[in-house]
Formats: sequence, C-alpha cells, structure tokens
Amino acid sequence: MRTFSLLKGLPVYVKSRGTKIGEVNDLNISCDGMVKGLLLKKGAFFKKNYLIDIKDVTSFGWDGIMVESKRVLRHIKKPEDYTFSSTQPLTGKMLITAEGEKLGLIEDVYFLEEMGTIVGYECSDGFFSDITEGKRVVKTDEPPAIGKDAIIVNVKKQS
Repeated sequence: MRTFSLLKGLPVYVKSRGTKIGEVNDLNISCDGMVKGLLLKKGAFFKKNYLIDIKDVTSFGWDGIMVESKRVLRHIKKPEDYTFSSTQPLTGKMLITAEGEKLGLIEDVYFLEEMGTIVGYECSDGFFSDITEGKRVVKTDEPPAIGKDAIIVNVKKQS
C-alpha cells in the first residue's frame, strides 16, 4: 500500500534496458474509485501527457517503477476520467460519509499498487486543525461515489 504523494515524481524505467521513459505526474482514476493508470509528462519544451495502464506496470519500487517496454506508453491529450491533482482533480474535494458526516478535504489517497484499489483517503480540516489534531486517515471497504462537489464513502468499521 502506498500514497500518491510517495509515488509522484518517481522515475519510470524500461526493465530490460534501464531506460528512463518519464516520471509519474498524476494518477488516472475511474469514476468508481479505481486507479486505472499512471500519468507521465514528457518533453523538454512542449510537455506531452502519457498514460501507462496499471496492469502494464511490472513492479513498484521505492526508487522507481518498472515496465516491460516503452510501447506501454499511450499518448493522450487529457485524461478522460478523474485524476488526483490535474484534470477533474480529487484533491481538495470534500469527503463525506454515506450517513452525511463531513470528514474533510482530500489531500492524498492510499492505494494497492498492483490492483489499483483505493483503500483510504488522507483528509484535512484546515491548517490549524492539522497542527493540533493531525490529518485524518479514512479507510474504506467499497468504491466511492465521486461527484462534482464531493466524494461519498462508506467508512470501514474499526474492530
């Protein structure tokens, strides 16, 4: 399990050649809360967006991500689904329980890399609250309902 903030900026390499093909810039997230792929930006002056499907990643290391071939890169103009921080971002959206309780604004996500399943959200209630109480981590069992204004989740019961 890893957070997006730990993944952002990691280099992506072709395993058989040791060639760096880009760095992780964002996550591509489906409307049912699954991480579909990694978004990369490449280029010196004119940055182009590329997508690597999560199933095409052979391994997630702490210092880099491995893929079998450069052919797994797919050029896209802009992501069709949600992203974590760029187009249709999840970051900054209000997280609300199915019972109607506000949990805070989303600042990070926890997900299982190989499966692409989001299992938790890191929320903030604001700067002063974060200093005094810390950020809240909300664990979930089921996919969220992602909307324009908020994300609705069923909170995992603590045992």
